[in-house]
Amino acid sequence: MAVDPEHDSATGREKPQRPQPTHREVADELRTRIRTGVLRPGQRMPTQAQLAAEFGVERPAVRQALRILQSERLLTNVSKGAPATVAADPGRALTGSAAPPLPTTVGLAPRVAAAFGAEHVEIDAVCLTSISLTLAIGEPLRQIHSGRLKPAKVDLRVLLPGRNIDLAFPVPVEGSDGAEGSVHERWLAQRNAQGQVLRHNLLALRATHGIDVRVTFRALPFTPPVKLYLLNGTEALFAYYTLARSKAQIDQEYLEMYDAQGIRSMLFTFEQGPGLLDTTFVKQSRLWFDALWETISSELVLTG
Repeated sequence: MAVDPEHDSATGREKPQRPQPTHREVADELRTRIRTGVLRPGQRMPTQAQLAAEFGVERPAVRQALRILQSERLLTNVSKGAPATVAADPGRALTGSAAPPLPTTVGLAPRVAAAFGAEHVEIDAVCLTSISLTLAIGEPLRQIHSGRLKPAKVDLRVLLPGRNIDLAFPVPVEGSDGAEGSVHERWLAQRNAQGQVLRHNLLALRATHGIDVRVTFRALPFTPPVKLYLLNGTEALFAYYTLARSKAQIDQEYLEMYDAQGIRSMLFTFEQGPGLLDTTFVKQSRLWFDALWETISSELVLTG
């Protein structure tokens, strides 16, 4: 009599089944095939059905994997229809944690768009004004409105400096008498405006696409010296706010100040996976964010 391969021949007990690969593991394998030339530039990928059968996963996992590779510019023409195509020049791809650090305006949007390929999108952020995050969210919003993405749920949590604290930056250069209040009000207006736009654009998905969206802001009692974005609990994007002396027009007057151009900050990517360093960084970043959220942060209202 034939023995069921899922049962141990001696004991009759079920053998432990191999865990189903995650969409990130599928993406890692396909990325390796592209980098090593198994999949050549311009070549058509196997169909989503073929990839699902090969890796033993459902098609949504394959689609998430392909979207990650598309966000890294390794694939083009990713859709539910025809098979995707390997990029013409994969050597210039923005490939995961192995990629060099990039300015926030370049590196953040494709990673956020890839995160929106999940059924339940979870994004946590610590930043000064949320300008970079508002810009980056524009890409997945476009893909949702075009029908290429359809998450069921989106949870966004953002930590920003409180309105009444003494900011470490932006601050006027010493000698700019009476400018401190003006610089602070300028920052506060930016913080509130960007947060309101971010919240409005995401909450609008409830009415337009039936997506369950929650957006929450809380206030920090200090100025964060770094910016951090946590994506679906598996990826951490980290950048330093680097101060520089600059000029800005405030109330018809040019004032010198020390400020940081967050959109130009170099963004470092860490992904949870086989690498101990990256995995530990992601886990510790989540613990740090949750501790701030649950202890010293307070309610934040985005008004003047």
